[in-house]
Amino acid sequence: MNREASMTETSSTAPRYRPAFNPRRWRHIRESLAAYAFILPAFLIIGTFGLFPLLFSVYVSLHRWRIIQGPFIGLANYVKALDGLAYGLGLWLAVLFGYLAIKALRETLEEARAHEESPWLWGLPALVTTVGIYQLLIFAVRLLPEILAIGEKVKGQRRTQELFLQLLREAWQVPEVRIARITGLLILIAGIALAYGMIRWLNGSRRANTYYTRFIMAFLLVGCAVATGLFTLSEIQNAYAAAAEAGETVVIWPQVLTLSAGIVILIAVWRLATRLGFSGRVTALLTLAGLCLAGGLRALVNSGQATPLEIGVILLGLVALLLSWYTWRKVGGALSPGAMVGWVLATIGLILAAWAMIAVIPPAIRAGNDDWWEGLLHTIYYAMFTVPIELILGLFLAILLFQEIKGRGFFRLIYFLPYITNPVAAASVFRVIFSSRVNAPMNALLGVFGMKPLLWLDEPKGILQLLLPTLDIPSWLAGPSLALLVVCIYGIWTFAGYNTVVFLAGLGSIPRELYEASAIDGAGRWQQFRHITLPLLSPTTYFLTLVATIGTFKAFNHLWVLRSGAALGTTDTASIVIFTEFNRNTRYGYASALALILMGFILVLTMINNRIAQEKVFYG
Repeated sequence: MNREASMTETSSTAPRYRPAFNPRRWRHIRESLAAYAFILPAFLIIGTFGLFPLLFSVYVSLHRWRIIQGPFIGLANYVKALDGLAYGLGLWLAVLFGYLAIKALRETLEEARAHEESPWLWGLPALVTTVGIYQLLIFAVRLLPEILAIGEKVKGQRRTQELFLQLLREAWQVPEVRIARITGLLILIAGIALAYGMIRWLNGSRRANTYYTRFIMAFLLVGCAVATGLFTLSEIQNAYAAAAEAGETVVIWPQVLTLSAGIVILIAVWRLATRLGFSGRVTALLTLAGLCLAGGLRALVNSGQATPLEIGVILLGLVALLLSWYTWRKVGGALSPGAMVGWVLATIGLILAAWAMIAVIPPAIRAGNDDWWEGLLHTIYYAMFTVPIELILGLFLAILLFQEIKGRGFFRLIYFLPYITNPVAAASVFRVIFSSRVNAPMNALLGVFGMKPLLWLDEPKGILQLLLPTLDIPSWLAGPSLALLVVCIYGIWTFAGYNTVVFLAGLGSIPRELYEASAIDGAGRWQQFRHITLPLLSPTTYFLTLVATIGTFKAFNHLWVLRSGAALGTTDTASIVIFTEFNRNTRYGYASALALILMGFILVLTMINNRIAQEKVFYG
């Protein structure tokens, strides 16, 4: 009996580990390897056509690149486009990486705490693996110039496959490249082996792989934060040194601090609005009020006299402020004194944030590349005048086609036809219809009603300048040109049918019992649409809004066909500006920088859209 107890005690106190050659374990490993083999092509495709072009664009944007690679110039391409904003955004990008790293660590600790586990032990293999990944990244950075230099090495020689492979092997065997490659692989293998050994011999939990990968992600983000921050600080120091050597004056740090103050205030106001339960409408009205009041007051201070435009902007801000208060009172009912103080603080914070932003952004726009900023403005115009109309029109047509009417399938095909039509061919037809010739189809139609012909795609004037020719409207307030409005009409004509088909699918998923029950309760058609159709279509609307917004910022084909030199660049969106810099001016580095800036702008819009979706989208 004592012997059995002793054996039981010994077995319970013996270190627990999994046998290395357990057949069941090896079968699990084989199944895992087979699963990874199936998804390996997806990883290769994403890495080749997704991740590599992005990283290569970052590499190109840091060089003076005109067809062939030039010298390293740091943030010069970004400064050319954004002026001092480039430095501030670089530092805030480092802050964002740090925030994401802290968030990843916090989620890991919360999960471990929920299961009463300690995940810190997995930080060691994750750190070793992360160092190996960064070492392989250094290897890629050292290998890339050697591969790009092959084009120069083959000049004057017969270009054969054997010569290319020989030069490629030589690039692969360059001492710095070989050392970085071997070191990275050894460190990476050591990190993976250490993690595997800990899982095998320390009897790790089922969440060990999760802790390991999350720590790797956190360490990667920390490395990105440190690298981005130090690189931006060194670029600021270089800019000051170059200015001192040239006898010039730069104001980078005041711009960075002012921009940072505005961003910090915006973050604080956002947290306050979340705590107070502001709806999206109240927040939007408050933001408009702060922007108008700060802009009008700042213009009034700078000019020293009140103009009708400044007074109108200030009045618009006051109206938006009152509307935000009325909307909040209507939704929230009786408000406590603390809530009222919070609303006042949010208003003051937005005014101060807008004041700080206006002090930095307009001067940066004036000092930056005019073509880029005008292209970005045209892109915003294009999105504003295209996305809402095509969504509303698509929903209207979908509701009509959802009824029991004859020929419903035929009409669906007709409405969807513009979307599947070749964009170049369709845009060419639009060029003929909206030509500036007097006998063009649209001008002939205007002549039937006794109206004068228009220039259409050749008209550079803003729409307000055409509607109110007697008023002296500044160019920045004139709105999109008539030529850009024609492009918007093309976008609406193309994508309204696609939205119709998707909305039809969403309408088909709404149970008819809801409409029948609401009709029994006395609800009319409008009430059913307002309280049943719209809420249950919100996921579809969110998807179409996101796709349409991203699509308008990336649009190129039809814009390139419809653009005209007579329009003086008023139809050149951001994508057209990027392509022009790349194709005509052969400034590859600058074009890559602009493309990355546009991608960042799209990501910000996507984040805002996702934030709105958390409040408005109903998933059932």
